[in-house]
Amino acid sequence: MRMTDLPRYLRGAALALTAAFSLGAFAAEMPGKGVTVQPLKSSIAEETFQTELVMQGLKDLGYTVQPIKEIEYAAGHVALANGDATFMADHWDPLHVDFYERAGGDEKLFRQGVYSPGALQGYLIDKKTAEKYGIKSIDQLKDPKLAKLFDADGDGKADLAGCNPGWGCEKVIEHHLDAYGLRDTITHKQGAYAAIIADTIARYKQGQPIFYYTWTPYWVSGVLVPGKDVVWLQVPFSSLPGERKDVDTALPDGSNYGFQANSQRIVANRAFVEAHPSAGKLFAEMKLSANDISAQNLRMRDGENKPADIARHVAAWIKGHRATYDAWLAAARAAAK
Repeated sequence: MRMTDLPRYLRGAALALTAAFSLGAFAAEMPGKGVTVQPLKSSIAEETFQTELVMQGLKDLGYTVQPIKEIEYAAGHVALANGDATFMADHWDPLHVDFYERAGGDEKLFRQGVYSPGALQGYLIDKKTAEKYGIKSIDQLKDPKLAKLFDADGDGKADLAGCNPGWGCEKVIEHHLDAYGLRDTITHKQGAYAAIIADTIARYKQGQPIFYYTWTPYWVSGVLVPGKDVVWLQVPFSSLPGERKDVDTALPDGSNYGFQANSQRIVANRAFVEAHPSAGKLFAEMKLSANDISAQNLRMRDGENKPADIARHVAAWIKGHRATYDAWLAAARAAAK
């Protein structure tokens, strides 16, 4: 029967039901309609890709997503706990455990699921110097003669290309210098990591010894390849600051780089997630491989680092993983019902 065949009073009722059904279907597809989200990230440009992937998922659920605000990790956790922002896609667990707990822990913050597992950190030197002098462990640099091999500024001490203040890793490095008795022979060089590591790579290309801290996933290990160009240094024993002081940092294969293996997780304001379960479910479901992050980061390092480039990388990742991405959205929409 056509709509025009119905009596006028029934036609009105039918139209009302159709409109209600359409609105209900729209609400189910777009559970975030009318809700604003504020993403955060640190000053590390290479965190933009994974942050924008989360942002796109939220947009596809109907949320209004504001541009990213940059803030370092400790202050970012506090901002999330206070409700001044919504989420950060690069909470390193357990490296950022002290930031998490000091900001209010599980009472004020939400983290469920693992966004990207298997992140490593540690100290590396060039393979040529390691093999020539038999250097395998960082505590060997207590020997002034070995430390001087990595002296770039002429003060007689090894120059360690280190970690930016506020990232969390700098506290571990500073702790290690004391724990392993390295204060007299190593200088922890800090500043803009991108500039420091660029100088390190330039010195490597000139055939000079290099000594640096880095992490994976990150583009550096695609340029200075562990096992080929550089080698990881072991530490003599496990030693971490703060709440992790008794943690064993040895990896399953027995290697000990002085840092725990980390997972990158999405951390969010708990009150927001409880009010908007579709967002919480999306945060819990999303997973991104370390290889995918490293590959994208290398493209940024090679010049594809403008906002339009990163947006293109996100779109290409979604296109190549459409079924996975759609499953995240479906789970998020189901959580909203």
